Amino acid sequence: MSSLLVDDIGELVTNDAVGGEGGPLGIRRDAALLVEDGRVAWVGPARDAPAADRRVDAGGGAVLPGFVDSHAHLVFAGDRAAEFAARMAGQPYTGGGIRTTVGATRAASDDELRATVRRLRDEALRQGTTTIEIKSGYGLTVADEARSLAIAAEVSEETTFLGAHVVPAEYADRPDDYVGLVCGPMLAAAAPHARWIDVFCERGAFDADHTRAILTCGQAAGLGVRVHANQLGPGPGVQLGVELGAASVDHCTHLTDADVDALASTRVDGGHTATVATLLPGAEFSTRSPYPDARRLLDAGVTVALATDCNPGSSYTSSMPFCLALAVREMRMTPAEAVWAATAGGARALRRDDVGVLRPGARADLVILDAPSHLHLAYRPGVPLIRQVLRNGVPK
Repeated sequence: MSSLLVDDIGELVTNDAVGGEGGPLGIRRDAALLVEDGRVAWVGPARDAPAADRRVDAGGGAVLPGFVDSHAHLVFAGDRAAEFAARMAGQPYTGGGIRTTVGATRAASDDELRATVRRLRDEALRQGTTTIEIKSGYGLTVADEARSLAIAAEVSEETTFLGAHVVPAEYADRPDDYVGLVCGPMLAAAAPHARWIDVFCERGAFDADHTRAILTCGQAAGLGVRVHANQLGPGPGVQLGVELGAASVDHCTHLTDADVDALASTRVDGGHTATVATLLPGAEFSTRSPYPDARRLLDAGVTVALATDCNPGSSYTSSMPFCLALAVREMRMTPAEAVWAATAGGARALRRDDVGVLRPGARADLVILDAPSHLHLAYRPGVPLIRQVLRNGVPK
């Protein structure tokens, strides 16, 4: 059994507030952490650290759980830089550009798609993301959705079938037929490669009836539920997600009091909500849209996660530190709340208890900052503070 000791830690964020110590982040000082066979084996005072085969010197930097990005769209071809420039010149975002990416993705080879996925996954890893969810949704044919998910599954165990991203052009006048395709042959081809099913429940995409039909079929096929909800305006997505027991409803930009109450009503033992509100501030940054009111959700007791929404149209960033800084500056989150949401919150959005936390038995996914405290992630936005990343206890 190989072992590795991480010591000389300035501040250890565990997200394991045992006995109420260390606040919500479970912060320990003068601490060390032992890794054995890819798992955290021991956490405690540095003076009591056990012997190990190898050592990683944190150099006085802060150590945090690896970021958990629970919402990303990495399987695509091309880019939409011209669309971004048009938005910066005043053109509103409507979601219509998705079809541009669909055309490019369909035309790309497997190797081209694979190269993009691996490039973005590696880019995210260098910035501290050790767990990333990857959606399909830019193929929108049976074959293209299945191959997108198979490629995604090569680099992540968190894959999501998003055949209901938009209605493709060839079905523009037959949305019911497209929903039938998604619920039938497309779901059958996609399910072996997916853990989750998702729907873009939004004006211009899928209404409540179509969303319910697709998600219900996904549940029957053994997939967990996620929902794109309430991004472009108020709508039924959040409450429908709660009704169907979704692990996460994502975006949550335009919420009514009833939406917030519905999310808060899913609270379970331990004070967290079974349905997480995953906020994606990179999308608001890139589309010049209003930011979600994270403070409103947190004050209502709703569990909040942060994710990048990495995609070529509305949020072409793989940087969780950037999204964390936006959440603090624009969404009224404290630095501690944002760090928790980007780690443990993302894990809860994926219904995982082995990532986003540093306690014995958890996966040894961690980042070492070139800074003494987690506060610097928001305090020094845009600065490359990730000194080192360990995934499954292996330095990357």
